Amino acid sequence: MLVEDGAVALDDPVGGSLRGAHAHLARRLGRAAAYLQEVATFSAVSADPDAAEWGDLARLLGRGELADLFSSPATPPPDWEPVFVLDGLQMLWPGGAGLGDPRDRAGGVAEPGADVAELGADVVELGADVVPEMLDLVARTRPGPFWPRTREMGTYLGIRENGRLVAMAGERLRPPGWTEISAVCTAPEARGRGHAARLVRALAARIEARGERPFLHVAEQNTGAIALYERLGFEVRKRVTFRGFRTP
Repeated sequence: MLVEDGAVALDDPVGGSLRGAHAHLARRLGRAAAYLQEVATFSAVSADPDAAEWGDLARLLGRGELADLFSSPATPPPDWEPVFVLDGLQMLWPGGAGLGDPRDRAGGVAEPGADVAELGADVVELGADVVPEMLDLVARTRPGPFWPRTREMGTYLGIRENGRLVAMAGERLRPPGWTEISAVCTAPEARGRGHAARLVRALAARIEARGERPFLHVAEQNTGAIALYERLGFEVRKRVTFRGFRTP
């Protein structure tokens, strides 16, 4: 496991994002917080929430709604129905080195720090007008939660082939000093062409250019994605458990 003194903010990535860079996308009640609907399902509570704080979160979300606690270890009251549990890894790029192995730069993969404009005309920034295409790609590839307003969390880049969006990746959580790379996906018919690596590199270059560091989360069962991220230079910081509950 990678030990990083500057990674404490990653112990509460949702709460850190909602208190900081994503405060404009937050809804709050007492000490409980959550993203606006259609942005993300993630909720945040303090490290040791009491009954009143759980009550605030329940009222904030509404009856029978999903409380996606992401990687928070806090355990809600017994009347909160478990919805899902998923083991995962939190991975980050160690500071002070270029992103990835130089041997992986063939075939159109960007050099570390390259501007997106240098990556080729088929790499595009995805705006609000592309959301229907993004949702369609997500539905076909299932990279994780993605909603109509998720792209407002940060920059999303895509690759087109013959005018059609076939790959994308973007920025999601933004705790202080860090930006999460997420929604990395490629259409089945376009896999094996290096699109995912190319997009991750492009996003990482942008993140580092503004003085932040890239990190990501991946399901432990997704061994193919883990192998890709390790090849690009990401290292495991810790294991995490993603959990969701239904409010009473």
